[in-house]
Amino acid sequence: MSVNFDLTAIWAFIIAFAVFAYVVMDGFDLGIGILFPTLTVGHGRNRAMNSIAPVWDGNETWLVMGGGGLLAAFPLAYSVILPATYPLIIAMLLGLVFRGVAFEFRLRDERHRALWDAGFFGGSLVAALSQGMVLGAILQGIAVENRHYAGSWWDWLTPYTLLTGLGVVAGYTLLGACWLIWKTQDDLQAKAYRIATRAGIATLVLMGAVSAYNLALLPQYRERWLEMPNILFASQVPLLTAIIAVWLFRAIRKRRQLAPFMLSLTLFLLGMAGLGVTIWPYVLPGQLTIWDAAAPERSQVFMLIGAAITIPLILGYTAWSYWVFRGKVGDEGYH
Repeated sequence: MSVNFDLTAIWAFIIAFAVFAYVVMDGFDLGIGILFPTLTVGHGRNRAMNSIAPVWDGNETWLVMGGGGLLAAFPLAYSVILPATYPLIIAMLLGLVFRGVAFEFRLRDERHRALWDAGFFGGSLVAALSQGMVLGAILQGIAVENRHYAGSWWDWLTPYTLLTGLGVVAGYTLLGACWLIWKTQDDLQAKAYRIATRAGIATLVLMGAVSAYNLALLPQYRERWLEMPNILFASQVPLLTAIIAVWLFRAIRKRRQLAPFMLSLTLFLLGMAGLGVTIWPYVLPGQLTIWDAAAPERSQVFMLIGAAITIPLILGYTAWSYWVFRGKVGDEGYH
């Protein structure tokens, strides 16, 4: 049975949605971990932890769905990407493990709280950097021969992947700072405003650097962004990014509370749109399209039924948890 065009495209968008949901939801609590050394020991760090305590582990549901969906819907892509990025995937998972352990133990082991705080910071930083470098490894191209990974253990380590890794770290830091602006008050909120400005500048600079670097990576990237008529459509992404960036810094300067967080999420959405412009319809640029890597149509139909049931459930309980724990957070939890 031939793979149905629309069904394969639907699965590509489902996985892209799961990845985006993970990035924006787990991104802000990874960002708080990255910010941890800048926060006041005790009072500031406790409030920051309390702000994400009800939601941080549920946010990782989307990581499982994105990875599991890639395996089920695009098994060939999964079988190539993982061997190409094993060190990064292992580092990311270890970072998430250390972060989770540190999160739980710092509340129960006050004698070693400094150690657990360092673990929370280190795990968050390693996880964020690894995720960005995985993205860079995919974008720079993966060697494939006879439908198998044909590169070496270290192909993923290049200046470009380090740049994308730092970009994700800066972006997560921005999300974390804007989350603290929304959820905290007084001295911690004031510090978050200052950090958000610097993180916003770093994020935009690194986004611009990665975008410029992309044009030198593959001819198809230059064609997508610079040749007519593609440039007429693709140029709207950086234009909208510039508008949102100005709006973001204006909201920070005027001490808005929810707007900076929503605008920083919009920057990530535009980054995702730019990624789509760059690689569509490839899942491995220059090697495999989504149709080359897709599972049989019957498998996709079966999985789509499950996704149609589970995605609304996940969205429902996620929305409910954020609604229940709305408002400001203090030393003892949510008000």
